[in-house]
Amino acid sequence: MKVLLLENIHPDAASAFAAAGFEVEKAAASPPRKELAQMIGDVDVLGIRSKTRITEELLAHARRLLAVGAFCIGTDQIEMEACSARGVAVFNSPYSNTRSVVELAVGEMIMLLRGVEDRSVELHRGGWVKSAEGSHEIRGKKLGIIGYGSIGSQLSILAEALGMQVCYHDIAEKLSLGNARKVPLEELLRVSDIVSIHVDGRGSNRDFIGEREFAMMKSGVIFLNLSRGFVVDVDALAKNVRKGKVAGAAVDVFPEEPRSNKEPFVSPLQGLRNVILTPHIGGSTEEAQQNIGVFVAARILKYLDAGTTSSSVNFPVLQPSSTRRMHRFAHLHENIPGMMAKINDLFARHGVNIAGQHLQTRGRLGYAVIDVGEGCDPSIVEELSKIPHTIRTRVVF
Repeated sequence: MKVLLLENIHPDAASAFAAAGFEVEKAAASPPRKELAQMIGDVDVLGIRSKTRITEELLAHARRLLAVGAFCIGTDQIEMEACSARGVAVFNSPYSNTRSVVELAVGEMIMLLRGVEDRSVELHRGGWVKSAEGSHEIRGKKLGIIGYGSIGSQLSILAEALGMQVCYHDIAEKLSLGNARKVPLEELLRVSDIVSIHVDGRGSNRDFIGEREFAMMKSGVIFLNLSRGFVVDVDALAKNVRKGKVAGAAVDVFPEEPRSNKEPFVSPLQGLRNVILTPHIGGSTEEAQQNIGVFVAARILKYLDAGTTSSSVNFPVLQPSSTRRMHRFAHLHENIPGMMAKINDLFARHGVNIAGQHLQTRGRLGYAVIDVGEGCDPSIVEELSKIPHTIRTRVVF
């Protein structure tokens, strides 16, 4: 089986696949669409990060593809319905780089409150401006967190440990940690000294923060976006930095980002005072990338080796016994009544005794794992694939 790993995925992922007997091919960047379409034809597992888009058009070239590993948190770059329709399981690592993102956010808050970026630039130019004016401690400041998921909630804990007062806004009901308070968005924007965005990539979050929201914020607010580039109107942010409404900003994600390190970067935020720009590196620490590489590779290998779908983004979650019998079959199908009866009837007609069986459904998908004893020809998988409403079948072992 062949694995293609793109975008400098940590070497530990390649090592894990190689140790399991896979042929591993690596690429440092995300290839152009036409090139990737040619590369993917004989690939069984594809590993990507945030730059590679997995579309229905691309999947049409992936005749053997069984799984896609998103070696990152988000999966917005993957057309999930198209993967499900073709029986391609998608795995990601939603928590492995949480700490890295949170640490960067905390560091940037302190840097912006102290104006470190501007002072550093001045010194590099040969100037010496020593002053306490405009420099503040983080202790006692009000932090408003928009999005209280794994990153937002962990940021809340560290912020309180630094003596900050935390409020948050989230569309879902979340358990408040420590002394954090859930408040309406308008109140958060009005009272916060620092606003940090940690929402997901759903389409409804596009331009979530624009001119209207900046107008609600305190004069002199510190603003951070380490979530998705398109959730903030960067022109509105640049305008409010220039006029002093926003005293400082840190931005790690952008609406348009270069596909590789060789392409130029252009943004209206360039050249503005007390603005920290980073190239989408919130989760890019060696520790986080290693954790992600190990975690996602392990989940994919477990899926291929045993049919386990725990941590899958799109498949029904099933964790069958690791006890090996004669053969194990995996059957992905449309979630309609009577599918298991048809599967069982097929085995019965062949005189095959079923030793163990598991079924789980998720939305429009049903996923079954069937263990059989002796006397079963693995070629029965061809007949399984011909059952109406079947999406994909395979012999696991």
